[in-house]
Amino acid sequence: MSNILIIKHGSLGDVIQANGAIADIKQSFPSSKILLLTGKNFISLMSECPYVDGVILDKRLPRWNFFYLHKLKKLLARYNFSHVFDLQNSSRTMFYKKFLLKSPKWSSAETSLAKGEKKSNFDKSPVLDRMEIQLKKSGIKTNFIKNIDLTWAIVDIEKIIKKNTSREFILIFPFCSNKHPNKKWPYYKKLVEKIREFYKKKYSILVAPGPHELEEAKKLNAKVILDNDVSLSLIQLISLINRSKFIIANDTGPAHISSHLNKNGIVLFGSHTSAKKVSIENTNFKAITVSKLEDLKVGHVFNEVKKN
Repeated sequence: MSNILIIKHGSLGDVIQANGAIADIKQSFPSSKILLLTGKNFISLMSECPYVDGVILDKRLPRWNFFYLHKLKKLLARYNFSHVFDLQNSSRTMFYKKFLLKSPKWSSAETSLAKGEKKSNFDKSPVLDRMEIQLKKSGIKTNFIKNIDLTWAIVDIEKIIKKNTSREFILIFPFCSNKHPNKKWPYYKKLVEKIREFYKKKYSILVAPGPHELEEAKKLNAKVILDNDVSLSLIQLISLINRSKFIIANDTGPAHISSHLNKNGIVLFGSHTSAKKVSIENTNFKAITVSKLEDLKVGHVFNEVKKN
């Protein structure tokens, strides 16, 4: 049995979107052992993934930490990987290719470029299109890359829901990472007030904050949903999204989860990127795109909520 390595560090949205590619790789190598190299935030989630036979933690310590890199190199060398699929395609993984991982068959954006094509131009294409090209160049049949199935990550969270609401609910995701404050629409509190005023008690409005978002969540006039006073796990979060009536989100991981669960909802985009480039829209999940998110009016977003 051969061993195959897939590299996908994160963020959450990136890992979610890679699930289709991972399923395609597993289908193409059914008798091989598929291992995923990823970050600590995704170890628990991806350990449950049926397309993965094992998960390896990459702490992604600074590259001058030679002790850590040597230890990681020795760990990876034990598996004698026949193939490496670099779905992260970062400068770090290119460094790994050069110094840590010697594989006879390495698949990456670099190996997928057409003759004379620059990676900077390749990277302008939608993310799922890029992954599809990469896998096809490696001889992988792509049945799932644009048909991502997250049902394996859905568990029973009825007790958590009943503890917080007895009604259908709207989920909001008003947060973003500290690295990307330009992804954040600043008027969620006003939107919540408008939804409450219009729909009365028809829907509950829930927010599921991460560990560092609790204080911000308490200011939104929405029901903060936790599990025994701690943030939901990623499995629980996916399951909560699956049960929701409607989603309103910034361009973050939960928005990608909502899209691939085919939920009704809207995602808000400024000029930081486009919905097309991050492959997030579908029949039910739509994007509102403006030049500056701070100029996007509450009334506009609310009208889209009503319409959808």
